[in-house]
Amino acid sequence: MTSAALIEDKHVAFAVELADIARAVLRENRLARVDVSVKADRSLVTAMDILIEDRLRGMISARYPSHGIIGEERDWVRPGSEHVWVLDPIDGTTAFIAGMPVYGTLIALAVGGVPRLGIIDIPAIDSRWIGAEGRRTTRNGQEVSVRSCPSLAEAIMTNSNQDYLAQNERPALDRLRAATSARVYGGASLNYGLLADGRTDLALDGGQKVFDFAPFRPIVEGAGGIVTDWAGAPLTLESSGQLLGAGDARVHAQALDLVKDMKSGSAVSANA
Repeated sequence: MTSAALIEDKHVAFAVELADIARAVLRENRLARVDVSVKADRSLVTAMDILIEDRLRGMISARYPSHGIIGEERDWVRPGSEHVWVLDPIDGTTAFIAGMPVYGTLIALAVGGVPRLGIIDIPAIDSRWIGAEGRRTTRNGQEVSVRSCPSLAEAIMTNSNQDYLAQNERPALDRLRAATSARVYGGASLNYGLLADGRTDLALDGGQKVFDFAPFRPIVEGAGGIVTDWAGAPLTLESSGQLLGAGDARVHAQALDLVKDMKSGSAVSANA
């Protein structure tokens, strides 16, 4: 079996079903009062996060009872399975609470510990990226591609939130701030969709959990880009949560030279 054959049409279609349900729940409840709780790691969670994750988990268990499930809000189920679904019901929960339109749902399917199918769904701007190993990434059904950028000096860089970086990780951000042409902060998972679209050139993040980044590898790679950890290793379910994505391999290599000696550290807060 080829690596591309690990993801079948039925898996992609089912992932789209999950994304459709998540978006429908968000729309149905968009005017409801947002009930907010603070988790043990000081990140925020709403009743909507839990409602969406429970709906998606139920669908997965009914369709693929042997598959594992990793989600942000509930206990993990069979995380060592050959097939594991990874869910972030509302990526950018704080943005959702604040009414900023960069929140969305992340869905990934890992096979053999490697994310091979991913969806970033940002309903407020009606944008959905779908990436699957061996296929071109699409946004709203149209193929997308990263753009050429020969040097960091010409690159637009994104960072979701510097608060997620541990103290010993912040020099990496500072180095890339100094080396890049322009920076955009905030955006959460939308940053990686825009990277795949060829709107930006570089993405640096730290302190991410597996449900925050699992879809990024198939989406960015399927658009011709690259996303790794800060040591240059491709993302897996075991990755550290230090992310470095680029549309152009030349920019990725230059950025990697600046950050690869940063020691891994725990972020001060998880991505909400």
